[in-house]
Amino acid sequence: MVASERLATADIVAAAKWGTGQPIEDPEREAQVLDTVRQQAVERGIEPDAAVAIFRDQIEANKLVQRYLHHGWTANPAQRPTERPDLDEIRPVIDRLNGELLNEIRATAGIRGQPSCRPRLMIALRQVSPEPDTTEPGGANEARHTGIHRAGLIRAAPSLCD
Repeated sequence: MVASERLATADIVAAAKWGTGQPIEDPEREAQVLDTVRQQAVERGIEPDAAVAIFRDQIEANKLVQRYLHHGWTANPAQRPTERPDLDEIRPVIDRLNGELLNEIRATAGIRGQPSCRPRLMIALRQVSPEPDTTEPGGANEARHTGIHRAGLIRAAPSLCD
Protein backbone atom coordinates (compact mmCIF):
# COMPACT_ATOMS: atom_id res chain seq x y z
CA MET A 1 0.00 0.00 0.00
CA VAL A 2 1.61 3.23 -1.18
CA ALA A 3 -0.05 5.25 1.60
CA SER A 4 1.87 3.12 4.12
CA GLU A 5 5.15 3.66 2.27
CA ARG A 6 4.50 7.38 2.14
CA LEU A 7 3.72 7.47 5.86
CA ALA A 8 6.99 5.64 6.59
CA THR A 9 8.83 8.72 5.31
CA ALA A 10 7.59 10.59 8.41
CA ASP A 11 10.37 9.00 10.48
CA ILE A 12 13.05 10.29 8.12
CA VAL A 13 11.45 13.73 7.80
CA ALA A 14 11.14 13.97 11.60
CA ALA A 15 14.81 13.04 12.01
CA ALA A 16 15.80 15.60 9.36
CA LYS A 17 13.91 18.36 11.18
CA TRP A 18 14.93 17.31 14.70
CA GLY A 19 17.08 19.90 16.47
CA THR A 20 17.16 22.28 13.50
CA GLY A 21 14.41 24.62 14.60
CA GLN A 22 12.59 23.73 11.40
CA PRO A 23 8.91 23.28 12.31
CA ILE A 24 6.91 20.17 11.52
CA GLU A 25 4.25 22.43 10.01
CA ASP A 26 5.49 23.65 6.62
CA PRO A 27 2.54 25.42 4.96
CA GLU A 28 4.62 26.50 1.96
CA ARG A 29 5.77 22.93 1.19
CA GLU A 30 2.27 21.58 1.82
CA ALA A 31 0.78 24.11 -0.61
CA GLN A 32 3.41 23.14 -3.21
CA VAL A 33 2.59 19.46 -2.82
CA LEU A 34 -1.17 20.04 -3.04
CA ASP A 35 -0.82 22.31 -6.08
CA THR A 36 1.28 19.65 -7.81
CA VAL A 37 -1.22 16.96 -6.84
CA ARG A 38 -4.09 19.03 -8.27
CA GLN A 39 -2.23 19.51 -11.56
CA GLN A 40 -1.17 15.86 -11.83
CA ALA A 41 -4.68 14.69 -10.94
CA VAL A 42 -6.12 16.66 -13.85
CA GLU A 43 -3.44 15.23 -16.16
CA ARG A 44 -4.34 11.69 -15.02
CA GLY A 45 -8.10 12.19 -15.30
CA ILE A 46 -8.66 12.12 -11.53
CA GLU A 47 -11.16 14.45 -9.87
CA PRO A 48 -8.72 17.07 -8.47
CA ASP A 49 -10.66 17.95 -5.30
CA ALA A 50 -10.77 14.27 -4.33
CA ALA A 51 -7.03 13.91 -4.94
CA VAL A 52 -6.26 17.01 -2.88
CA ALA A 53 -8.45 15.74 0.00
CA ILE A 54 -6.63 12.40 -0.03
CA PHE A 55 -3.23 14.08 0.00
CA ARG A 56 -4.26 16.53 2.70
CA ASP A 57 -5.05 13.51 4.88
CA GLN A 58 -1.69 11.96 3.94
CA ILE A 59 0.13 15.14 4.98
CA GLU A 60 -1.77 15.37 8.28
CA ALA A 61 -0.97 11.73 9.03
CA ASN A 62 2.70 12.33 8.31
CA LYS A 63 2.73 15.31 10.68
CA LEU A 64 0.99 13.24 13.36
CA VAL A 65 3.84 10.72 13.29
CA GLN A 66 6.48 13.47 13.21
CA ARG A 67 4.96 15.18 16.27
CA TYR A 68 4.83 11.90 18.14
CA LEU A 69 8.48 11.17 17.36
CA HIS A 70 9.63 14.67 18.33
CA HIS A 71 7.71 14.44 21.60
CA GLY A 72 9.31 11.04 22.31
CA TRP A 73 12.80 12.32 21.52
CA THR A 74 12.25 15.31 23.80
CA ALA A 75 11.11 13.05 26.64
CA ASN A 76 13.76 10.37 26.06
CA PRO A 77 17.05 11.73 24.72
CA ALA A 78 18.48 8.20 24.36
CA GLN A 79 16.04 7.58 21.49
CA ARG A 80 16.98 10.70 19.55
CA PRO A 81 18.26 10.15 16.01
CA THR A 82 22.03 9.92 15.77
CA GLU A 83 22.10 11.12 12.16
CA ARG A 84 20.27 13.95 10.45
CA PRO A 85 18.97 12.93 7.02
CA ASP A 86 18.85 15.58 4.31
CA LEU A 87 15.31 16.69 3.42
CA ASP A 88 16.50 17.39 -0.13
CA GLU A 89 17.23 13.66 -0.45
CA ILE A 90 13.91 12.40 0.94
CA ARG A 91 11.65 14.83 -0.94
CA PRO A 92 12.23 13.14 -4.34
CA VAL A 93 11.23 9.84 -2.69
CA ILE A 94 8.05 11.47 -1.39
CA ASP A 95 7.39 12.98 -4.83
CA ARG A 96 7.78 9.52 -6.43
CA LEU A 97 5.40 8.00 -3.88
CA ASN A 98 2.95 10.84 -4.54
CA GLY A 99 2.91 9.86 -8.22
CA GLU A 100 2.39 6.20 -7.32
CA LEU A 101 -0.45 7.14 -4.97
CA LEU A 102 -2.10 9.18 -7.72
CA ASN A 103 -1.87 6.12 -9.98
CA GLU A 104 -3.52 4.01 -7.25
CA ILE A 105 -6.25 6.63 -6.84
CA ARG A 106 -6.96 6.46 -10.57
CA ALA A 107 -6.85 2.64 -10.63
CA THR A 108 -9.26 2.35 -7.69
CA ALA A 109 -11.74 5.04 -8.73
CA GLY A 110 -14.55 2.51 -9.20
CA ILE A 111 -13.92 0.80 -5.87
CA ARG A 112 -13.57 3.97 -3.79
CA GLY A 113 -17.23 4.87 -4.32
CA GLN A 114 -18.65 1.46 -3.40
CA PRO A 115 -20.19 0.69 0.01
CA SER A 116 -17.59 -2.04 0.49
CA CYS A 117 -14.71 0.45 0.24
CA ARG A 118 -14.38 1.23 3.96
CA PRO A 119 -14.48 -2.39 5.18
CA ARG A 120 -11.99 -3.40 2.49
CA LEU A 121 -9.78 -0.45 3.42
CA MET A 122 -9.80 -1.44 7.10
CA ILE A 123 -8.74 -4.98 6.18
CA ALA A 124 -5.94 -3.61 4.01
CA LEU A 125 -4.77 -1.31 6.82
CA ARG A 126 -4.54 -4.23 9.25
CA GLN A 127 -2.51 -6.20 6.72
CA VAL A 128 0.09 -3.46 6.29
CA SER A 129 0.50 -2.76 10.00
CA PRO A 130 0.64 -6.10 11.83
CA GLU A 131 0.82 -6.38 15.58
CA PRO A 132 4.46 -6.35 16.73
CA ASP A 133 6.07 -9.30 18.47
CA THR A 134 6.70 -7.81 21.91
CA THR A 135 8.50 -10.98 23.05
CA GLU A 136 11.52 -10.06 20.90
CA PRO A 137 14.26 -7.72 22.15
CA GLY A 138 13.18 -4.16 21.44
CA GLY A 139 9.61 -5.33 20.98
CA ALA A 140 8.08 -2.82 23.36
CA ASN A 141 9.75 0.05 21.50
CA GLU A 142 8.66 -1.48 18.21
CA ALA A 143 5.11 -1.76 19.55
CA ARG A 144 5.05 1.94 20.35
CA HIS A 145 6.21 2.85 16.85
CA THR A 146 3.82 0.40 15.23
CA GLY A 147 1.01 2.01 17.22
CA ILE A 148 1.75 5.53 16.00
CA HIS A 149 2.14 4.34 12.44
CA ARG A 150 -1.18 2.50 12.66
CA ALA A 151 -2.75 5.69 14.02
CA GLY A 152 -1.14 7.57 11.14
CA LEU A 153 -2.56 5.14 8.60
CA ILE A 154 -6.01 5.51 10.12
CA ARG A 155 -5.60 9.31 9.98
CA ALA A 156 -4.56 9.04 6.32
CA ALA A 157 -7.54 6.87 5.38
CA PRO A 158 -10.80 8.88 5.64
CA SER A 159 -10.77 10.37 2.17
CA LEU A 160 -9.57 7.21 0.41
CA CYS A 161 -13.20 6.13 0.11
CA ASP A 162 -15.75 8.48 -1.48
